[in-house]
Amino acid sequence: MAKKQGKASIRLRIVLEPDIAIGPGKAALLEEIDKTGSISAAGRSMSMSYKRAWYLVDTMNGCFRQALVEATKGGKSGGGAILTPLGKETLARYRRMEALAEKAVSKDLALMRQSLVDISK
Repeated sequence: MAKKQGKASIRLRIVLEPDIAIGPGKAALLEEIDKTGSISAAGRSMSMSYKRAWYLVDTMNGCFRQALVEATKGGKSGGGAILTPLGKETLARYRRMEALAEKAVSKDLALMRQSLVDISK
């Protein structure tokens, strides 16, 4: 029986028990908030409810000494959200850490891939 090659990747999560302070999904949400200027629009673009998006933002904000996202309530001009300077710095730092982690394990991950089954079939 021939060995099948599978797909594998790493996922970096920064955990502040009991919560994940930031991980792949939260980083993507921060990027979408930065792009759209809105928690609800960011959530929609990720097929996520506003309630879920707000919960993730609230969790992140609670894990850091300062908020990563500042939201303004709706009204005549509507609400919005922005990344704070710490939010932008945290996102950039997370993406750097993610790239460094991927590079650090790339050889071992390539070797491990040879032992994995192909789940795409």
